[in-house]
Amino acid sequence: MTNQIIQHIRSITPESISQEIFQQTKKCLVDYLAVTIPGVCSFSNKTLNYIQTIGHGSENATIIGLNCKTDMQTAALINGMNAHVIELDDGHRHGALHIGSTIFSALLAVAEKEDLSSEDFLYGAIIGYEVTVRLACAVQPGNKLKGYHATGTCGTVGATMAIAAALGFDEEQMKSALSAAVTCAAGVLEMQEDNADYKPLNVGRAAMDAVAAAYLGKARFTPPFDAIGGKRGFLKVMTDEPKTKYITEFDKNSPLAIMQIYMKTYAACRHTHPAIEAALTLRKKYSFLPQDIASIEVEAYKLAVAGHDHTDILGISSAKMSLPFSVSLALCKGCVGMDAFNEENVKNETILALTKKVVVKENEELSSWVPKKRASILHITMTDGRVFTHQVDYPKGEPENPLSDNEIEEKFISLAMSSGFTMEHCNDILHTIKQPSFKLKTLLEKLN
Repeated sequence: MTNQIIQHIRSITPESISQEIFQQTKKCLVDYLAVTIPGVCSFSNKTLNYIQTIGHGSENATIIGLNCKTDMQTAALINGMNAHVIELDDGHRHGALHIGSTIFSALLAVAEKEDLSSEDFLYGAIIGYEVTVRLACAVQPGNKLKGYHATGTCGTVGATMAIAAALGFDEEQMKSALSAAVTCAAGVLEMQEDNADYKPLNVGRAAMDAVAAAYLGKARFTPPFDAIGGKRGFLKVMTDEPKTKYITEFDKNSPLAIMQIYMKTYAACRHTHPAIEAALTLRKKYSFLPQDIASIEVEAYKLAVAGHDHTDILGISSAKMSLPFSVSLALCKGCVGMDAFNEENVKNETILALTKKVVVKENEELSSWVPKKRASILHITMTDGRVFTHQVDYPKGEPENPLSDNEIEEKFISLAMSSGFTMEHCNDILHTIKQPSFKLKTLLEKLN
């Protein structure tokens, strides 16, 4: 199976990729930068302490937003963590994972040392998305049910192949790099519990290990025959029910994975988004007050219940994982962006009281729709007996309900300006990326 997926990605040449796909990749890059820049603020003191402890290394890779350079692996680690911390990074519904935060963090880490052209960089990203999503679709939902975070497990391999493609590896080097990535693949979902900081580490570590795996492959270390499909390979370890068709069957008429992703508008786990959108819709339509709500019921699919139904909120990270809190925040404040998940709201008595009134339960029909749809049904019962109900099948940002180019640019400007960038600075960055060809070193300089 390893050879089959390598043959597939080698068949996707730069010449075979349409301008529409390259434009989509630039859109993903803008979205990545939109979430990474404010992410810097979340961990800045801890990040600086970490860098000071381990040293700056060779200083050939930029840490976005901190105006400093370090070695490639450390830059990939820090940028990857920062890209995921505010929970606004892109993802894939079928694969149930985030993608761009790992892929772009790994690619940017090698871009300066290798003096990558924007064309090779974007091509690498397209391949990285393809591999990540195919692996994720092959192991889900079993990977998540085992407690793995596919963003880390599948993302390590995808980010490695992104670098391999961008650097023009031959088939032997690609197989070596992919095999190295498979044995590095890791990430567990327990990291999202108890208000821990370490869920973003699953992203950062994947990007960091991708750099190491790629250069091991470049050096031509000898791999096993089949790291993906072997008797103790990736598929056997990561799921009890592998869907091998995603690794062995390739339809040239099917869209590439990067055209099938979602982008986020709400700064909470994607599993909460259908219910959040339903809450915002009902709030706008009926203009009720939080204190007039007697109870709330969220019907969701199975994967959105476990790990997301808690009503004891321990902090911001805990709040972002909680369906009850996210719905209550939407109903009380009318917004669920990055700024809404703050210490004040996490301790707000009205929001917390409403959170306790929320019950989350599995709807088996909704579970049966996954992964074609990830829907929620929200029922709000008022103290006067009225019941308001709304169902959302495709929250904003899904391929069926996409964010436009302008909406992504607005997301970037809003988040970057909230982190201290000026409008002129934001427009300068966007102008650079919009060019048919641009210098990655120039772009990275503009990000500090």
